[in-house]
Amino acid sequence: MTLAQLLADYGYLAVFCGTVLEGESILLLAGFAAHQGYLSWPLVVLLALCGGTLGDQLFFWLGRRYNTALLRRLPAGEQRAEQVNRLLLRYDAGVIIGVRFMYGLRVIGPIVIGMSRVPAWRFVCFNLLGAAIWAPLIAGTGFLFGQSLQWLFADLKRYQETALLAAIALLIVGKLLLRWRQRRRSDHIRVDE
Repeated sequence: MTLAQLLADYGYLAVFCGTVLEGESILLLAGFAAHQGYLSWPLVVLLALCGGTLGDQLFFWLGRRYNTALLRRLPAGEQRAEQVNRLLLRYDAGVIIGVRFMYGLRVIGPIVIGMSRVPAWRFVCFNLLGAAIWAPLIAGTGFLFGQSLQWLFADLKRYQETALLAAIALLIVGKLLLRWRQRRRSDHIRVDE
């Protein structure tokens, strides 16, 4: 089975499932695959938007339902919960939108927000807005990475002959310099004798 076939068969499913959980790495790769023509960029963004929103909603409701019992099971959960709670008191809308961009808080953040007094409807609205910013931004970064590689290699191809000629010229000049130096040394040694 080829990579193209794997992407055609499972690429969109991987984007959706990956974005339900964490998502950045899979979404960057999906953006790159979209640039290469293996996946549709609009569909990647749509699936990431849905998966990211659904995942955070799920974690929010888990936090609302299981509260601190769930938090105790997560490594370093209580420390990160304090961070999120401090931020929530001052900037709840910004935290809900931005938690998906904060390293180490992507899963624990919605759980802690679910444990807080933030109304569910407020979380739904700002979570959707955050996902609508996040999905095209991360997928677009992967897409632009693919575009940058294409430009880089296109430029390398254009200058390949020139670079090859320059490398050959440097080798010839280097050999001539080595021979000249060896002759000079041997002449210097003869004079000393």
